Amino acid sequence: MPSRKLFLDRPARWFYALVGVLILSALAVTVIWLGPLPPRVVVMSTGTPGSDYDRLGRRYRAILKRSGVELRLVSSAGGVENLRRLNDPRSNVSVSFAQGGLTSDTQAPGLESLGNMFYEPFWFFSRVPVGQHLEGLRGKKVSIGREGGGARALSLQFLALNRIDQTFAELLPLSAAEASKALLRGDIDAASMVTSLDGEGVRELLASSDVNVVAMTRADAYVALNPYLSKLILPAGVGDMATNRPPTDTNLIAAKASLIIRRDLHPALQYLLLKAATEIHSAPDLFQRAGQFPAAERGDLPLSDEARQFYKTGPPFLQRYLPFWLAVLASRLVLLLIPVIAIAYPLLSFAPTLYNWSVMRRIFRLYGELTSIEAQLESSRGTLSKDVQARLERLEQGASQLRVPVSFA
Repeated sequence: MPSRKLFLDRPARWFYALVGVLILSALAVTVIWLGPLPPRVVVMSTGTPGSDYDRLGRRYRAILKRSGVELRLVSSAGGVENLRRLNDPRSNVSVSFAQGGLTSDTQAPGLESLGNMFYEPFWFFSRVPVGQHLEGLRGKKVSIGREGGGARALSLQFLALNRIDQTFAELLPLSAAEASKALLRGDIDAASMVTSLDGEGVRELLASSDVNVVAMTRADAYVALNPYLSKLILPAGVGDMATNRPPTDTNLIAAKASLIIRRDLHPALQYLLLKAATEIHSAPDLFQRAGQFPAAERGDLPLSDEARQFYKTGPPFLQRYLPFWLAVLASRLVLLLIPVIAIAYPLLSFAPTLYNWSVMRRIFRLYGELTSIEAQLESSRGTLSKDVQARLERLEQGASQLRVPVSFA
């Protein structure tokens, strides 16, 4: 009988195939669940050139550029137009600022908020005495902001609360910059605007002896009737200490500006925007203390899940220590490894048992054939017939070709 060859065998091919199919299926499901990588270009709708939204958009663009993301800025008339673009998927706009009181989750079900970012004071400047019920403005030229801007929306609400219709005065659609210049020249009599203290023309108007900032003597009532508003105090002399402009502390009302996103904006980009927001808006100024903003406050729209998590625990672990794109790739790799390990480990742990069973099954099959031959020999009283001889030769050939581990030799 020729010598038998011993080889190290492999686990059953079908078992490997099963493990491979399961791993590939798990990877496919995970990739679908993770979705695509973040886009490298994001479109942000800002405001009129030189406005707060425009200046802030440029700061966001510079910060995101450090992470290899291009923030493409598109100018607009203001918050109303920004929301209109966000609600229109054909606009390609994914993020913008908007003040409180302009929308709701019913009107904009596809939008979410990343939190409140800063106060937007409502300024009302006038060259003429206004009076308790704005009677001094009857028939005058009053700028209330451009169509599509948040200033115009808040100005019309302000007039409506005082039961003043749009025929009361000549209402002009000027931007804050245009209105401040016209008011200082005397071309118009009054102007309302929604902008920061550093907004275009505000400091010049506060310092002017020809223009007065109108005090919101009933600021508490405005806030009670419109919860999205806040009451602020403008200190005396903040416009010009030498001439003490304004001459007394002045009540103002203000909306809070939120950073609004489309619901489908990639989570990694949401975290990147929130990190930028913390860098930009957390510093103190005249109306806010250090760290007050960005704030996890619900405005017109609910907070996104990513924003809620960011305010609780900060940015994701990997984004704290790795560059943005490396953190994104590493986090995806970790998530891809989870299903691989979850499937491969238990199956491969079972592989030795299955392998031993497979080898023993082949060996026992030979012994079964040998037992059958022995039984045939006994029945023929030891006579080695040609049939038995052929069976023995086939058995020997099969045994010599059988590949088994040394431990089973």
